[in-house]
Order: sequence, then structure tokens, then C-alpha cells
Amino acid sequence: MSFIEIILSSGRFSVDIALYTLLPVMIVMLCIMKVLETKGILDIIVKKLTPIVKPFGLTGMSTFALLQMNFISFAAPLATLSIMQSRGVSDRHLAATLAMLLAMAQGNILYPMIPLGLNWTAAIVISIIGGLCASSLTWYFSGRNLSDKDSHSSDQELNDSSPHSSLIKVINDAGIDAIRLAVGAIPMLTLSIAIVGILKAAGAVTALEQTLLPLLNAVDISSMFVMPTLAKYLGGGTAYLGVATDLIQQGNMSATQINTSAGFLVNTFDLPGVGIFLGLSYRFVRLFKYAMPGILLGVLVRALLHFLIFN
Repeated sequence: MSFIEIILSSGRFSVDIALYTLLPVMIVMLCIMKVLETKGILDIIVKKLTPIVKPFGLTGMSTFALLQMNFISFAAPLATLSIMQSRGVSDRHLAATLAMLLAMAQGNILYPMIPLGLNWTAAIVISIIGGLCASSLTWYFSGRNLSDKDSHSSDQELNDSSPHSSLIKVINDAGIDAIRLAVGAIPMLTLSIAIVGILKAAGAVTALEQTLLPLLNAVDISSMFVMPTLAKYLGGGTAYLGVATDLIQQGNMSATQINTSAGFLVNTFDLPGVGIFLGLSYRFVRLFKYAMPGILLGVLVRALLHFLIFN
């Protein structure tokens, strides 16, 4: 496959994800969030939840994002992040929330893995623990110099106009925002997918597999994990799910191995996932470096817990 063909293929795939995966979920979730906001329910829930999650550097809306990630899909929290940004949530809170989301497992991968032998209950609990560790490290250490003061100007604008908005207008506005966010994710997603294609075409993936085999054998880790790991971190959660399903069906991967590796292989911290989240706005690109240490800690904590419990 030529360089141009890789780019065109990456573009088609990223547009497919943006239009047929991100857009439908984001339209529904943004409509729900906008209606809750219009009716004042969102403010009540945020006020009730904020004291509970405050020690972890989160806000009440961050809890929405936590639930959406673990129980719906990786795309669902994007709507909440968009609302948080428009409401003027501080950089420090946004960085902590971003770290939490990228360290946790996504519902759209957890559910299909249940038939493969995944212990869903344990995976959810460990996912939340890892997410809270990620947000805490970001809040107290890597992002401690970021501003923690919320800007209320955007919030005031929303509150002034929302009570007078009809349901149809709210839905239309949510749809417009969803389209803008989905289209905004295409450039970063296309670049990440193109990088994967170029590395494969250049033989870098195969060379990496061969290079890692002696090291894996030395630390007594099955070489079977090489392909799922490369698929996950280069191609995303869906790519990993496809590889894992094939390995299970061929008898090359067991339910125990699925559970042991879930903390490391089921999260949103991969090239496509990072591209989608950072595609929301430049603000998230700027905050990503502060969230990175927390993300790494969250994934490490989840990986260790899964290994200790299921090994």
C-alpha cells in the first residue's frame, strides 16, 4: 500500500468513526445534558456530588463523565467535557477529569468482552479505582500549578438563555454542537490512524514484535500479548477487541489472560483515543501534558490490581 493510499484509507476510517460512532452517541448525550441543564437538574446534581468527589480533584460533572465512560462508551464523556468547558470549569479540574477518563476502561469494550470471560464487576471497580488515582495525582502534583478557579462568565450566559429555550431549540443546538465536536475529532484521528498504517507498511510493527520476544521470555510473559498490545495502543480499543476475540476463538488466549491483562489493555489511552479527546479543543491539547503522569499511574494501578487478583 502506497503512502497516499494509507492516508486515504486513514481518512475514510476516521470519517466513519466520527460520523457513525461518535456523532450518534454525542447527539443523544448532549441532548440529555442540555435538557438537564435547561431544567436546572444538572446544577442540583453537580452541587450534591461535588463534595463527594472533591478530594479526588473532580467536580460533580466529572462524576457524570466517569459513569458515561464505564457504563456507556468512550464517546459519551465527550459531551460532558464539552459542557464543562463551556461552563468555564478550571484548567486544574479539566486536567484531572481528562486524566481520569483516559485511564479508565470504556463500556463499549467491557460489555463485548463479557462472553470472552471478562469479570465485568471486578473490571468496573478496578477501572474506577484507577481513574480516581489518575485524577488525584493530576490534581495534587502534576497539575497543581494550574488555575483551580472556575470562570462563571460562560455559566452565566448559559443560565440567562436556557430557561427561555424551547425543547426543539435545545435539541437543535445540541445537534450542532455534536456535529462540530465530531468533525473536530477527524484531523487528530486521521493522523493517529495514518501513523499506525505507515508503521505497519514500513515493517516497524513486525520488527518490534521480534525485538520484544527475548525480553518477554526473560520476564516470563507470554509472547501472545505482543499482538493485542500493539493492536490496542496503535489501533485503539476496537482493534484490540477484534484481536482478542480471534485469539480466544483459536484457543490461543484464555479467560484468565483476558482478566489478567484487562487493566493494561482496556483503557482509552491509545493513539485513536487520545486523538479523539484532544480533538475537542486546543485547551485539552494544552492540558494533556499535565494529565499524562496521572494517566500513567491510573493505568499502572489498574494493571497491577488485575494481575494480583487474577494471576
